[in-house]
Parts: sequence; structure tokens; C-alpha cells
Amino acid sequence: MLEYRIDRLREIMHREDVDAIIFFNPVNLLYFCGFTGTDGVLLVTREQSYFLTDSRYVAQAEAQVSAGHKRQYSQKVEGVIETLTECTVKRVGFEADFVTVSLHQKLLKQASSFDLVPLDAPLGMIRQVKDDVEIRCLEKAAQLNKQAFDAVIPLIKPGISEREIALELECFLRRAGGEEKAFDLIVASGDRGALPHGVASDKKIESGDLVTIDFGTRYQRYHSDETVTVAVGDVSNELRAIYDVVLQAHDLALAALIPSVKASEIDAVARQYIEKKGYGKYFGHGLGHGVGLEIHEAPTVSPRSEAFLTTGMVFTIEPGIYVPGVGGVRIEDTVVMTVDGYRCLTQIPKSYRQVA
Repeated sequence: MLEYRIDRLREIMHREDVDAIIFFNPVNLLYFCGFTGTDGVLLVTREQSYFLTDSRYVAQAEAQVSAGHKRQYSQKVEGVIETLTECTVKRVGFEADFVTVSLHQKLLKQASSFDLVPLDAPLGMIRQVKDDVEIRCLEKAAQLNKQAFDAVIPLIKPGISEREIALELECFLRRAGGEEKAFDLIVASGDRGALPHGVASDKKIESGDLVTIDFGTRYQRYHSDETVTVAVGDVSNELRAIYDVVLQAHDLALAALIPSVKASEIDAVARQYIEKKGYGKYFGHGLGHGVGLEIHEAPTVSPRSEAFLTTGMVFTIEPGIYVPGVGGVRIEDTVVMTVDGYRCLTQIPKSYRQVA
């Protein structure tokens, strides 16, 4: 499987006319050579692959890494330059979105005989299409979400705090096999629901609140991401109407998913419906994002996205309405594109639910 990923990488090298690519991002090291440590470098040329790391990770690299050559360095940049020089390459691609200014300057200073070429967009295109192993991991992470939510929802009632709900979810996910939380869990109730990223606070849940819960975990390095909004007791007519608009926008976007559709067109389906219902100015973020080894990755589903949604891509559909002083609703599922449409990986029902 890793060999197949390197083959795809070499296709990009030919297309972008580079002789080698260097990777520093631990996520890409994991994806392309299997390394789970925090410090190393992968160098891939058109014929060879080299993994470089320091003394702390030599034994781990021997056990984990799939690469033609494994080497130890005492100074990272010097080790990279030495290997590039040995390979007699000229144009070298790198991850501009990850490499710091400091590291870039060190490379430029010592690599005067090489041309450094930023390759973020082409590299991102490789990881956005998931293979069967990746999809199984993403589906398992989503199953853990469902189990955790089913366990915690009986606790959601007046008097419990947002932070307590988040803690219970996180603890259950860890006990059930999640490696760690995917992000700081969002629990936003009442007027705090108008905060799209309202990380759980000490606010107590009250009767009449809508509670938005955005949570996820990580399983074998792959993430889940899902948002559920529930009603605690009877909510106002306005909040119920907002919920129905968001749910319909969510359902319309899902129904429009067909292979090779442009991501911006799916965003427009949900956005135009919300605008038609008079809430356009309260939906400010994109409709979705890719999910995988990172919680946010390609493709982006937004008005500005140039991506076409093809088989194997995994991404979220998450419309929301956030009205200051009133509250908000977000409904989110993670889906995988299939040859005939899509399959929902997340499993919590999104129909209106009233608790307590």
C-alpha cells in the first residue's frame, strides 16, 4: 500500500518537473512511509527513497518505516543536504504550508545548488482520496462517536454544564478505543449556540435550550467529526424553525452528491436554501472539509473550492445558522463518495430530538 502511495507521488514529481520531494510534516511521514514518531525527514527521488532521523528514533524507524534507505543524522538540515547532494538532484519539492520560515532559510542557505519548489496543492490531492483501509478506520472512528453519544445523551438535562457533557463524551471515547479527542469538543447551549466554535464552558444547560455538540475522536490516527443539535425541553418557535431549515439544507446537500460534482455546487445547494429562508447572513463558514489523518484537510466544500468530489473522497456536510442573542444550530455528517453517490460514515440520526 505504501509503495502505491510512493508511485502516485512520483507521478506528481514527473508532472511538476521536480527531481525529489522532501517531507517534514509528521502526518505525511506517516502516510508515505509509516513513521509515527515526531521528528524525521522523508526524501523521495524518482528512483529511491530515504528516511532520515536522529538517534531517538533509529530503532522505531527500523521497525516501522518503509523506505529504500534509512539513515541517522545529528543535524537535520545537514543530513538532508548531504543526501540531496548524493542524489545529484536539482529541483526539490517541499511542503510550503508546513515548513517554517526558519527551516526554509536554513535550507536555502545550505542548498545553494538546489531549487526549492513549493508543492502543497499537488501533494494535498494525493491524501484527499482514501483507500479501503483508510475508510475502514474512518468508519470505526465514526462508530465510536455513535456509541459515545448514545451513552451520554441521557445526561443532557437542565443543570449539567457544557463542560461536563464534553468530559463525559471524551472519557467514553477513550474507554471505547479512541486514541484521543479529535479537537477541543464544542458544546454550545442557549445563546452560546450562536458561536460556531463555542468550546464547552461552565454554562449550565437550561430548559428551552438548543445544545450543539460537535465532537470526534481518533482511531488508528484517523479522525471522526460529527455535530448534533438537540433540544432540552420545549424550545421557542424561532429555534425550532432554524433547526428545520438547517436540517433541510443538510439533506438537500447530501441528495445532490454525485461523483465528479464540483464542491462549490454542493455548498451552493445548502447556502441558497438557507438564504431563501432568510438566514443567509447567519451562515458564514464553508459547508464542509475533508477528514482523514488530519481533522481538516482537502477537499474543501465551500463557495471558493475548485475541487471536484470523486470516489474515495471523505468530507463533512455541516450547514449551520448562528443568530446572535438567540442561539444556533449545526448539523454535520461525514460521508465518503462512492461510484453511485455517497455513503454516510457517521451514524447518529439527525432528525429533531428533544431530551429531558
